Amino acid sequence: MPYRVDLHVAGDEVLDRLVELGAIDAERLHDGGLAALMPDSVTPGRLARALGVDTVSVSPAVARDAGSVWVLSPREIRVGRLRIVPADGDAAPGALRLVDAAAFGTGLHPTTALCLEALEEGVQHNCPDAILDVGTGSGILALAALMLGVPRATAIDIDREALQVAAENARINALAERVQLTAGGVEHITGTWPLVLANVLAAPLIEMAPALVRHIGHHGRLVLSGIPSSLEQEVERTYSRLGMQRLQMTMRAGWIALVLRASW
Repeated sequence: MPYRVDLHVAGDEVLDRLVELGAIDAERLHDGGLAALMPDSVTPGRLARALGVDTVSVSPAVARDAGSVWVLSPREIRVGRLRIVPADGDAAPGALRLVDAAAFGTGLHPTTALCLEALEEGVQHNCPDAILDVGTGSGILALAALMLGVPRATAIDIDREALQVAAENARINALAERVQLTAGGVEHITGTWPLVLANVLAAPLIEMAPALVRHIGHHGRLVLSGIPSSLEQEVERTYSRLGMQRLQMTMRAGWIALVLRASW
């Protein structure tokens, strides 16, 4: 597991050395020091020797996106025309503000970025009147859809703590009245939507497929992500047997996103 190191005085040569040793993330501190996330393959003792110091100050690292992304602190990112910024920072109008929480969905993980790109492309071509976000986590996809012009969103998750984070993100972005947050899986909701988003893992996507496709409206679209490239064909076959037709596939860092369309 990565760990955090804090250095009180750190010039460019120290930063270069940290990068050479495989630093996962690094940033300058307000006091002129330097913080970095180091892989556990580089022990604190080895790091101290490499930097020419007796000891280094080490503390636990904090993972984000449900433990899948390691960064020192939240930061502004851009995916397409959507700006995602930390909730406690300054944000220009139109930016999506997210609280720093353990729930999945910061925009940093490749699967989220793939979904956001597919969402933006779909909205530009034919903006739906509502979307369903399955496994919403922080609520990032549902809230992004609203900011991109979709009037209403329904977001579901089996994790009640994640739904609390999503509710807070909806509140601080003044979107709470346009999103319905529901605890549970797809079997706990009724209705159909013209666009459904599901950024979860491949195994749940396969397991929930029969229930999920029942919520896709006439010629509706389905965006699936969280799929390792090795399981792309298995996931696609599962949904094609249920009448879903492939429109597009995108890949990033070994992860796949599929855009499908209902044949009915």
